[in-house]
Amino acid sequence: QRRGAISYDSSDQTALYIRMLGDVRVRSRAGFESERRGSHPYIDFRIFHSNSEIEVSVSARNVRRLLSFQRYLRSSRFFRGITVPNSSNILDDDYNGQAKCMLEKVGNWNFDIFLFDRLTNGNSLVSLTFHLFNLHGLIEHFQLDTMKLRRFLVMVQEDYHSQNPYHNAVHAADVTQAMHCYLKEPKLSKSLTPWDVLLSLIAAATHDLDHPGVNQPFLIKTNHYLATLYKNTSVLENHHWRSAVGLLRESGLFAHMSLENRQLMESQIGDLILATDISQQNEYLSMFRSHLDRGDLCLENANHRHFILQMALKCADICNPCRTWELSKQWSEKVTEEFFHQGKSDIEKKYHLGVSPLCDRQTETIANIQIGFMTYLVEPLFGEWARFSNTRLSQTMLGHLGLNKASWKGVQREQSGSGDDVDPTFEEMDSDILPQEPRLS
Repeated sequence: QRRGAISYDSSDQTALYIRMLGDVRVRSRAGFESERRGSHPYIDFRIFHSNSEIEVSVSARNVRRLLSFQRYLRSSRFFRGITVPNSSNILDDDYNGQAKCMLEKVGNWNFDIFLFDRLTNGNSLVSLTFHLFNLHGLIEHFQLDTMKLRRFLVMVQEDYHSQNPYHNAVHAADVTQAMHCYLKEPKLSKSLTPWDVLLSLIAAATHDLDHPGVNQPFLIKTNHYLATLYKNTSVLENHHWRSAVGLLRESGLFAHMSLENRQLMESQIGDLILATDISQQNEYLSMFRSHLDRGDLCLENANHRHFILQMALKCADICNPCRTWELSKQWSEKVTEEFFHQGKSDIEKKYHLGVSPLCDRQTETIANIQIGFMTYLVEPLFGEWARFSNTRLSQTMLGHLGLNKASWKGVQREQSGSGDDVDPTFEEMDSDILPQEPRLS
């Protein structure tokens, strides 16, 4: 199996994520170990030496995750240089009809990523992102090799941890779909260049790459090597960015571009991913408000477009409360499960670290966490986004947000007998990382 490692140098802020053969794991002093998944666990190299495709025998274990038997044979032909009809089709034959039908409505806000993930046999991130690259004309415009693109997306999907209830490849696919919806908004669609769209989709797909399932404070207080590497600053986001750069370089997807353009791409993808650091929420929201108050945003300006894409990715990253109740509730349960896993006895309590805010199963509830999250983080951000892009989509998102918050308050009343109290955990957090209340106009 292939595992990941970090070039470790505490003074090297440009350290890159490195993928290599061999079992490489680094433990923190507290014993926490980030689990890694193999990059290509489905490939049986015996297939490359077969004289006949009929002789190929593939165990269910090798193909259970990403490749159907048909796609497995298809990939083997590609490696041998044999042309295959409809080679750009990466969906399982058995799922073609239903999955393709869903992709025809990929721009709908009520897109059910959980259903799509089932229809693509757990391959939602690869299938959806490949489709969006094709839909936006990026493959043709940038003359991308479809096999390199597919390989890159497979590596990205495999570097998300499936054992994470929330920060996994399905979340990345959901954020990518949301980003696509925002890119279609009138103010953006008429101004964005193919370069802007390319950066946005890659950043969305990789924004939580190799997420360990714990938050930054946990990494810092356990003296995790990532916290040391990035000097306790945007630890996870820096790691996601460097991981994405490593995969871009390994895949050779943009090897045909000039070095200058590749470096610019890596840097700008980093700017987008780093903007998702929730501890920088107030800073970005203040800049957004100032631009909107002055009315000086000019999307003909590349820097302004890039800033709006940062805000769009921030919205996509925390848009779950703005989805329909059926989808939002599932995401709420998953993120809370991940919080509670960090705080439960086998991690924080075991090492006497003190349970992090929102992570104590004994004192927190999903309803309390969600109401606080919506009140202090989601509502201010989407309120300002609606000022920028006052469209049917922005109003739909705010409508779902209000209904979902009311639903959680109803749950809260049933659990406590009083629905007036907002989870104090958010109020007790450092005010510097919390945005101000929204101002709708």
